[in-house]
Amino acid sequence: MSARGLIIALAGFGAMAAVSPYQTEIAEWRRARETRLKAEDGWLTVAGLFWLHEGANRFGADASNDIVLPDGPGKAGVFELNGGKVKATANGSTREVASDSADVLAVGRVKLFVIHRGDRFGIRMKDPDSKARREFHGIPYFPVEERWRIAARFVREPRKIPILNVLGQTEMSECPGYAVFQLNGKEYRLYPILEEPGAKELFYIFRDLTTGKETYPAGRFLYSDLPKDGRVTLDFNKAYNPPCAFTDFATCPLPPKENRLAARIEAGEKTYGH
Repeated sequence: MSARGLIIALAGFGAMAAVSPYQTEIAEWRRARETRLKAEDGWLTVAGLFWLHEGANRFGADASNDIVLPDGPGKAGVFELNGGKVKATANGSTREVASDSADVLAVGRVKLFVIHRGDRFGIRMKDPDSKARREFHGIPYFPVEERWRIAARFVREPRKIPILNVLGQTEMSECPGYAVFQLNGKEYRLYPILEEPGAKELFYIFRDLTTGKETYPAGRFLYSDLPKDGRVTLDFNKAYNPPCAFTDFATCPLPPKENRLAARIEAGEKTYGH
């Protein structure tokens, strides 16, 4: 090997040696995160949200429909909302469609799902040929620093806290307690919620002093494992943008007042720019 080749090889070895197992873990987490976003059923494919009115809501590619689709037959069918239940008539058959589930109606290249938010029912459309998916160019991040992987004390204090969403609706959510952690010599708290009964993770919706500047204006999301021996790990390198950062047709929850941190969390995802 030439002297120049040896120098290049050693430089490459040094670069590899400089990457810690933790940095590799975060890099793999980020790749998996972007893969989910770009998948055929990922958030980048969410290209429509149509609120239903009582009675018949016709859908199809024809502009005369209540719900106009980018693909499929001109008159594809009807969603009927009656007493909190949604039935779909298409392809010569009628069936009830479960809300907020994997129950899907395929029309051409798009898939239609029923969602239920407060007293409203809507149809969410996923289009694998959406502009957001075609033009996705990756998420900017803060540098990975292990100091943002913080061991926190968990205080059990079960209660319900109000969580407002972007529609202006408020839902009382189960909060099992709060995580207490130190940052630059000051103490902070974050209050997680349980997304469903028997949840295996804690879900944090928070904002900090980077919010609206380097990071998404509505705040960010973070998960942790359930408390063990009164401790949880808050890995802010895994703080990520809500779906609303990628599509106008999501119904994201917003940070509760308890989770507005008077500190800069310079870790995780930055604002995604189109």
